[in-house]
Amino acid sequence: MTNIQPKIEQSWKEVMIDEFRKPYFEDLKNFLIEERAKYPVYPAGSQIFEAFNRTSFHNVKVVLLGQDPYHGAGQAHGLCFSVPDGIAFPPSLQNILTELKSDLDIPLPRSGNLTSWAEKGVLLLNATLTVRANIAGSHQGRGWETFTDNVIRKLSEHREKIVFLLWGRYAQNKRQLIDTTKHFILEAPHPSPLSAYRGFMGCRPFSKTNRLLIDAGLEPVDWRLTQ
Repeated sequence: MTNIQPKIEQSWKEVMIDEFRKPYFEDLKNFLIEERAKYPVYPAGSQIFEAFNRTSFHNVKVVLLGQDPYHGAGQAHGLCFSVPDGIAFPPSLQNILTELKSDLDIPLPRSGNLTSWAEKGVLLLNATLTVRANIAGSHQGRGWETFTDNVIRKLSEHREKIVFLLWGRYAQNKRQLIDTTKHFILEAPHPSPLSAYRGFMGCRPFSKTNRLLIDAGLEPVDWRLTQ
């Protein structure tokens, strides 16, 4: 495994190359080989780094941080909160898209596929990039969090004027990784049904993100989803 490099977009490979060479990442790869030999693991191997492959390091305008991939069959495809075309909206995604409609008057889309956001500079990053089928959180504590924390650190250190959307306590604990003198943070409750009506609904994250970008002299995000 030592000489096998992840299939990840070139700018990210250059930024994260030292992580791929560290013992924890070797242990993580070996763990995933063992897991896949015994259980279904989501997303597919070719989609583990989909968030990075869709949004290059230099094109990141916004970071939306999730926790785990969806653990149901056919749901996870490497972008946090997103599902492939034809898959029913999970509850958190339904609430996100409902808030999008309320905030920017963008009609609810037919598909919950957020790939077009990723291609417009929104890094849809889960803290843990894989999961065993039907067991939420099953790949936590295996090394992914070390890797994705360092992704956030690299963005914080080498980029500026990125908007970090931190929804829920888990994501908000990542605030310590971000240099707030260079970047923007928008916090809100998690969009899950358990907390969405405690402040997520009505928080207007999309228009607030665009206002921050415009005020910083940057192009806003077109939040309309390509169907």
